[in-house]
Amino acid sequence: MAMSASEIQEMIQAALPDATITIDDLRGDGDHYAAHVTSTAFAGKSRVQQHQMVYAALQGKMGGQLHALALQTAVPEA
Repeated sequence: MAMSASEIQEMIQAALPDATITIDDLRGDGDHYAAHVTSTAFAGKSRVQQHQMVYAALQGKMGGQLHALALQTAVPEA
């Protein structure tokens, strides 16, 4: 069963409450998404660490209910 964009956003928001999140369904199939996540929690972290934080927020659903997620992360500009 695929995940909806709102489910993905809610899970990320729960783990990173200050995050600004944009999610696009790339194919309209509820299975391939692109997400852009901006959060102060990413400050001082490598890109890999930032992505790991987002994947952790998805609680193991990546690769199962969520087939593909093209992820971009950023720290808010001051």
